[in-house]
Amino acid sequence: MQRTCPLVLSDDHVMRVAPAEGELYKAGWRMLEEADLDSLAERLTAGRSRPIPVFAYGSLIWNPGFEVQARRRGQAIGWHRDFSLSLDHFRGTPERPGLMLALASGGSCEGLVLEIAEGTETQSLRSILRRELVAHELAANACWIEVETERGRETALTFYADPVDAPVARLTVAEQARRLAHAAGAAGSGAEYLLRTARGLAEWGIHDEYIWTLQRLVAEEIDAW
Repeated sequence: MQRTCPLVLSDDHVMRVAPAEGELYKAGWRMLEEADLDSLAERLTAGRSRPIPVFAYGSLIWNPGFEVQARRRGQAIGWHRDFSLSLDHFRGTPERPGLMLALASGGSCEGLVLEIAEGTETQSLRSILRRELVAHELAANACWIEVETERGRETALTFYADPVDAPVARLTVAEQARRLAHAAGAAGSGAEYLLRTARGLAEWGIHDEYIWTLQRLVAEEIDAW
Protein backbone atom coordinates (compact mmCIF):
# COMPACT_ATOMS: atom_id res chain seq x y z
CA MET A 1 0.00 0.00 0.00
CA GLN A 2 1.27 3.42 -0.97
CA ARG A 3 2.65 5.44 1.94
CA THR A 4 1.38 8.98 2.41
CA CYS A 5 3.28 11.99 3.72
CA PRO A 6 2.32 13.26 7.19
CA LEU A 7 -0.46 15.85 7.31
CA VAL A 8 0.33 19.39 8.44
CA LEU A 9 -3.29 20.53 8.79
CA SER A 10 -4.70 19.49 12.17
CA ASP A 11 -7.74 19.64 14.42
CA ASP A 12 -6.10 22.62 16.13
CA HIS A 13 -6.07 24.51 12.84
CA VAL A 14 -9.73 23.68 12.25
CA MET A 15 -10.69 24.88 15.73
CA ARG A 16 -9.08 28.25 15.03
CA VAL A 17 -11.43 28.94 12.10
CA ALA A 18 -14.29 31.08 13.39
CA PRO A 19 -17.71 29.51 12.81
CA ALA A 20 -20.24 31.28 10.65
CA GLU A 21 -24.01 31.27 10.38
CA GLY A 22 -25.47 30.90 6.95
CA GLU A 23 -27.83 28.96 4.73
CA LEU A 24 -27.60 25.22 4.13
CA TYR A 25 -29.18 25.59 0.70
CA LYS A 26 -29.61 28.39 -1.79
CA ALA A 27 -32.87 30.31 -1.60
CA GLY A 28 -35.13 29.48 -4.50
CA TRP A 29 -33.86 25.96 -5.09
CA ARG A 30 -36.54 23.39 -5.87
CA MET A 31 -35.62 20.54 -3.56
CA LEU A 32 -35.75 16.95 -4.79
CA GLU A 33 -38.64 15.00 -3.24
CA GLU A 34 -38.73 11.22 -2.81
CA ALA A 35 -40.54 10.69 -6.10
CA ASP A 36 -37.93 12.81 -7.89
CA LEU A 37 -35.12 10.87 -6.25
CA ASP A 38 -36.63 7.51 -7.19
CA SER A 39 -37.16 8.61 -10.79
CA LEU A 40 -33.59 9.88 -11.03
CA ALA A 41 -32.23 6.69 -9.45
CA GLU A 42 -34.15 4.56 -11.95
CA ARG A 43 -32.79 6.57 -14.87
CA LEU A 44 -29.21 6.39 -13.60
CA THR A 45 -29.18 2.68 -12.75
CA ALA A 46 -31.45 1.14 -15.40
CA GLY A 47 -29.72 -1.86 -16.91
CA ARG A 48 -26.79 -1.68 -14.49
CA SER A 49 -25.70 -4.77 -12.62
CA ARG A 50 -25.84 -5.13 -8.85
CA PRO A 51 -24.26 -4.24 -6.51
CA ILE A 52 -24.23 -0.61 -7.67
CA PRO A 53 -20.72 0.91 -7.40
CA VAL A 54 -20.18 4.55 -6.41
CA PHE A 55 -16.84 6.28 -6.93
CA ALA A 56 -15.97 8.33 -3.83
CA TYR A 57 -13.26 10.98 -4.06
CA GLY A 58 -14.23 13.43 -1.29
CA SER A 59 -16.69 13.35 1.58
CA LEU A 60 -18.23 10.04 0.52
CA ILE A 61 -14.94 8.42 1.56
CA TRP A 62 -15.28 9.44 5.19
CA ASN A 63 -19.05 9.84 5.42
CA PRO A 64 -20.88 7.75 2.81
CA GLY A 65 -24.29 8.08 4.47
CA PHE A 66 -25.55 4.75 3.11
CA GLU A 67 -24.99 1.05 3.78
CA VAL A 68 -21.78 -0.03 2.06
CA GLN A 69 -21.38 -3.68 1.13
CA ALA A 70 -17.72 -3.49 0.10
CA ARG A 71 -14.95 -0.94 -0.44
CA ARG A 72 -11.98 -1.09 -2.76
CA ARG A 73 -9.45 1.37 -4.10
CA GLY A 74 -9.99 2.64 -7.60
CA GLN A 75 -8.38 5.09 -9.98
CA ALA A 76 -10.69 7.33 -11.98
CA ILE A 77 -9.51 7.38 -15.58
CA GLY A 78 -9.47 10.82 -17.18
CA TRP A 79 -10.41 12.81 -14.06
CA HIS A 80 -8.64 14.69 -11.28
CA ARG A 81 -9.75 16.34 -8.04
CA ASP A 82 -10.42 20.08 -8.16
CA PHE A 83 -11.78 22.43 -5.50
CA SER A 84 -13.86 24.30 -8.05
CA LEU A 85 -17.45 24.37 -6.76
CA SER A 86 -17.98 27.85 -5.35
CA LEU A 87 -20.18 28.08 -2.24
CA ASP A 88 -22.00 30.96 -0.62
CA HIS A 89 -24.00 28.49 1.49
CA PHE A 90 -23.38 25.13 3.23
CA ARG A 91 -19.63 25.46 4.03
CA GLY A 92 -19.52 29.11 3.04
CA THR A 93 -21.33 32.43 3.16
CA PRO A 94 -21.36 35.42 0.78
CA GLU A 95 -18.85 37.11 3.11
CA ARG A 96 -16.69 34.01 3.53
CA PRO A 97 -17.22 31.94 0.37
CA GLY A 98 -16.14 28.34 0.32
CA LEU A 99 -15.17 25.64 -2.13
CA MET A 100 -16.14 22.01 -2.55
CA LEU A 101 -14.45 19.23 -4.47
CA ALA A 102 -15.46 18.21 -7.96
CA LEU A 103 -13.83 16.13 -10.65
CA ALA A 104 -12.26 17.91 -13.63
CA SER A 105 -11.35 16.43 -16.98
CA GLY A 106 -7.83 15.15 -17.46
CA GLY A 107 -5.33 13.07 -15.56
CA SER A 108 -6.43 10.54 -12.96
CA CYS A 109 -7.10 10.30 -9.25
CA GLU A 110 -7.42 7.54 -6.71
CA GLY A 111 -10.42 7.13 -4.49
CA LEU A 112 -12.74 4.36 -3.32
CA VAL A 113 -15.36 2.32 -5.09
CA LEU A 114 -18.22 1.84 -2.62
CA GLU A 115 -20.72 -0.90 -3.35
CA ILE A 116 -24.29 -0.13 -2.26
CA ALA A 117 -25.45 -3.01 -0.06
CA GLU A 118 -27.81 -5.23 -2.03
CA GLY A 119 -31.37 -4.97 -0.78
CA THR A 120 -30.89 -1.33 0.31
CA GLU A 121 -30.81 0.24 -3.17
CA THR A 122 -33.98 2.31 -2.87
CA GLN A 123 -33.15 3.95 0.45
CA SER A 124 -29.42 4.18 -0.24
CA LEU A 125 -29.91 5.87 -3.61
CA ARG A 126 -32.40 8.29 -2.09
CA SER A 127 -29.83 9.19 0.57
CA ILE A 128 -26.97 9.60 -1.91
CA LEU A 129 -28.92 11.61 -4.48
CA ARG A 130 -30.62 13.81 -1.87
CA ARG A 131 -27.24 14.64 -0.38
CA GLU A 132 -25.18 15.02 -3.54
CA LEU A 133 -27.69 16.60 -5.92
CA VAL A 134 -30.02 18.29 -3.41
CA ALA A 135 -32.22 20.18 -5.88
CA HIS A 136 -33.60 20.07 -9.41
CA GLU A 137 -31.13 22.79 -10.35
CA LEU A 138 -28.21 20.39 -9.70
CA ALA A 139 -29.81 17.13 -10.83
CA ALA A 140 -27.65 16.81 -13.96
CA ASN A 141 -24.49 16.31 -11.88
CA ALA A 142 -24.41 12.51 -11.80
CA CYS A 143 -22.72 10.27 -14.34
CA TRP A 144 -20.90 6.98 -14.83
CA ILE A 145 -17.12 7.04 -15.24
CA GLU A 146 -14.43 4.45 -15.88
CA VAL A 147 -12.42 3.32 -12.88
CA GLU A 148 -9.41 1.00 -12.73
CA THR A 149 -9.52 -1.38 -9.75
CA GLU A 150 -8.00 -4.67 -8.68
CA ARG A 151 -10.76 -6.27 -10.76
CA GLY A 152 -9.72 -4.42 -13.90
CA ARG A 153 -11.57 -1.65 -15.72
CA GLU A 154 -15.12 -1.05 -14.48
CA THR A 155 -17.66 1.76 -14.34
CA ALA A 156 -18.97 3.55 -11.27
CA LEU A 157 -21.50 6.25 -10.50
CA THR A 158 -20.04 9.56 -9.40
CA PHE A 159 -21.02 13.21 -8.95
CA TYR A 160 -19.86 16.61 -10.22
CA ALA A 161 -17.53 15.33 -12.92
CA ASP A 162 -17.18 18.57 -14.90
CA PRO A 163 -20.01 20.31 -12.97
CA VAL A 164 -23.16 21.26 -14.86
CA ASP A 165 -25.30 24.31 -13.98
CA ALA A 166 -23.24 24.89 -10.83
CA PRO A 167 -21.14 27.94 -9.90
CA VAL A 168 -17.51 27.15 -10.66
CA ALA A 169 -14.46 29.13 -9.49
CA ARG A 170 -11.24 28.72 -11.48
CA LEU A 171 -8.58 29.56 -8.91
CA THR A 172 -4.90 28.79 -8.47
CA VAL A 173 -3.98 26.32 -5.74
CA ALA A 174 -2.76 29.21 -3.56
CA GLU A 175 -6.07 31.03 -4.04
CA GLN A 176 -8.01 27.89 -3.24
CA ALA A 177 -6.03 27.46 -0.03
CA ARG A 178 -6.72 31.03 1.09
CA ARG A 179 -10.43 30.63 0.46
CA LEU A 180 -10.61 27.25 2.21
CA ALA A 181 -8.72 28.59 5.24
CA HIS A 182 -11.30 31.35 5.79
CA ALA A 183 -14.49 29.64 4.58
CA ALA A 184 -17.21 28.56 6.99
CA GLY A 185 -20.96 28.22 6.95
CA ALA A 186 -23.92 26.32 8.34
CA ALA A 187 -22.30 22.92 7.64
CA GLY A 188 -18.86 23.78 9.02
CA SER A 189 -15.59 25.06 7.63
CA GLY A 190 -13.61 24.46 4.47
CA ALA A 191 -10.58 23.50 6.55
CA GLU A 192 -12.57 20.77 8.29
CA TYR A 193 -13.79 19.36 4.98
CA LEU A 194 -10.25 19.33 3.57
CA LEU A 195 -8.77 17.73 6.68
CA ARG A 196 -11.37 14.97 6.83
CA THR A 197 -10.87 14.23 3.14
CA ALA A 198 -7.08 14.09 3.50
CA ARG A 199 -7.40 11.79 6.51
CA GLY A 200 -9.86 9.56 4.66
CA LEU A 201 -7.39 9.19 1.81
CA ALA A 202 -4.48 8.59 4.20
CA GLU A 203 -6.36 5.79 5.95
CA TRP A 204 -6.40 3.96 2.63
CA GLY A 205 -2.79 4.78 1.82
CA ILE A 206 -3.82 7.11 -1.00
CA HIS A 207 -1.59 10.11 -1.64
CA ASP A 208 -2.94 12.88 -3.86
CA GLU A 209 -0.23 15.52 -4.25
CA TYR A 210 -2.85 18.19 -4.92
CA ILE A 211 -4.69 17.50 -1.66
CA TRP A 212 -1.44 17.32 0.32
CA THR A 213 -0.29 20.64 -1.11
CA LEU A 214 -3.62 22.25 -0.28
CA GLN A 215 -3.70 21.02 3.31
CA ARG A 216 -0.17 22.35 3.86
CA LEU A 217 -1.04 25.75 2.40
CA VAL A 218 -4.26 25.98 4.42
CA ALA A 219 -2.34 25.19 7.62
CA GLU A 220 0.24 27.86 6.76
CA GLU A 221 -2.49 30.42 6.08
CA ILE A 222 -4.13 29.73 9.45
CA ASP A 223 -0.76 29.80 11.22
CA ALA A 224 -0.09 33.22 9.68
CA TRP A 225 -3.06 34.67 11.53
